[in-house]
Amino acid sequence: MAHDIAIVGAGIAGASLAAELAPHARVLLLEAEERAGYHATGRSAAFWSESYGGPAVQPLTTASGPMLGKYLEPMGSVHIGRADEAGAIAAFLAEFEGTGVALRPVDPRAMIPGLRPEWTLGVLEPSCEYIDVGGLHGDMLAAAKRAGAELRTHAGLLSARREGGAWKLETRAGAFEAAILVNAAGAWADPVAEMAGARPLGIRPYRRTIMQLKTDPAPAPGSPMVAHIGGSFYWKPEAGGRIWLSPHDEIATPPCDAQPEDIDVATAIDRFEHVVDWRVDRLEHKWAGLRTFAPDRLPVYGFDMDVPGFFWCAGQGGFGIQTAPAAARLASALLLGGAPDPAVAAIDPDPYSPARFGS
Repeated sequence: MAHDIAIVGAGIAGASLAAELAPHARVLLLEAEERAGYHATGRSAAFWSESYGGPAVQPLTTASGPMLGKYLEPMGSVHIGRADEAGAIAAFLAEFEGTGVALRPVDPRAMIPGLRPEWTLGVLEPSCEYIDVGGLHGDMLAAAKRAGAELRTHAGLLSARREGGAWKLETRAGAFEAAILVNAAGAWADPVAEMAGARPLGIRPYRRTIMQLKTDPAPAPGSPMVAHIGGSFYWKPEAGGRIWLSPHDEIATPPCDAQPEDIDVATAIDRFEHVVDWRVDRLEHKWAGLRTFAPDRLPVYGFDMDVPGFFWCAGQGGFGIQTAPAAARLASALLLGGAPDPAVAAIDPDPYSPARFGS
């Protein structure tokens, strides 16, 4: 057999898993696009936040922190709200109590120049950091290649059938065979499952819009990321005195090459101008990416309940990059049947198992 494991999707999920598996198995990475990471990984908002994704995702994020090391740069974040959002602020603090995530109430007006007076509530998350997504993804692909993994681009999956204990795969780059098929196809995870004869899990893609703005004033050096406790916007300072702004939209969409809609861009800028008295001088760039969620908004790692040799590595939402190192080590142990790496040994894999959706 040419390969032990074929991974469909070479974004951050597939690339990081390939890097973990390749020293132990013959790995094939199948990427539908011209380059890996085109749809979601390459369009990330590029931050690492222990609170992002909620308490059930936080163990993966926290465990990934030390492994991300050189890819992180300090930033900090402030979650802000109005007086009538005190309950949301209290609930946010309560859900992370005892997790080890450092959160503390602050007066956001002391940290965000020009903040409009109604934004009186804030929670500081000092551990939030920038993440070098391109560097991380490129290094994962390089590590996989050094260990013997083979990457094929323009290799969209056309069919997959289980025959004689092996997967026979037809792709746009030719035919391949592997003992195990890993579904790391992001927004295409459910279609890939159906192609392989597995029951789709209800993993759905959503469009997220981001734009780069030149503002007056520009964010001061050392400014934190700012996020609405109610989930209607966030922005982060960028090099050159720019900001990246999102309306925190989640627009259900079929799997596609997502593009920003003018209405979402206008909505984001309008919300921004109701938070600070800064002037938007210029919209310099806009883009959209896809985030995929299972129905319970937790990732899915593990072998399918019904289809032999079919492994799920999907549903990473918007936290797939910040959790990638720990998720790959956890998934690798599940796939190979070995003891988990000490860095993830304390993480219970059961909440992420496809078994939670039944057979």
